[in-house]
Amino acid sequence: MKDQSITRRSFIGGLAAAQLAVSQAHAEVTGPAKWKLVVGSDHAGFSMKGPVIKTLQSWGHTVTDVGTYNADPVDFPDIAKKLCDEILSGRSQRGVMVCGTGVGASIAVNKVRGMRAALCHDTFCGHQCVEDDDVNVLCMGAWIIGPKLAAEVLNAYLNARFASEDVDLRRRVQKLQEMEKR
Repeated sequence: MKDQSITRRSFIGGLAAAQLAVSQAHAEVTGPAKWKLVVGSDHAGFSMKGPVIKTLQSWGHTVTDVGTYNADPVDFPDIAKKLCDEILSGRSQRGVMVCGTGVGASIAVNKVRGMRAALCHDTFCGHQCVEDDDVNVLCMGAWIIGPKLAAEVLNAYLNARFASEDVDLRRRVQKLQEMEKR
């Protein structure tokens, strides 16, 4: 019996590069979309939040900062709630949440109905989470990656679009929405 996980892994490796190249080529032709974004962090992510906001603004995006505004201890669920409220109200289209590892931020955002967050520390996940899972919040860990890689992940995330024409992906996202009702 053939090991499917090995085959899938090697296939994705080649596919990842091709998809990223197509995504970047599309962005160069059409120009990247300008988003209304919301950014939040807890105290552990505070040091990365400023550079993230500056990068996003330099790319022409509108950014709402929901805190925290200093390095004093704060509970990440409180910031995540503010971030989610901005998106659910329609004032922002997508979000970026930064904490120490990104794990807590991702858990907090995913507790809110209508929100889908992904923890991403690489460019493949940065675009794949949107293309396949229609993610609306990118979570990153300030203790895990630096500003240069964070900018690359942000670029991949913001230039990605949900592959809504793919019936399998639509079905899976619909199932995620159904799970929220439980």
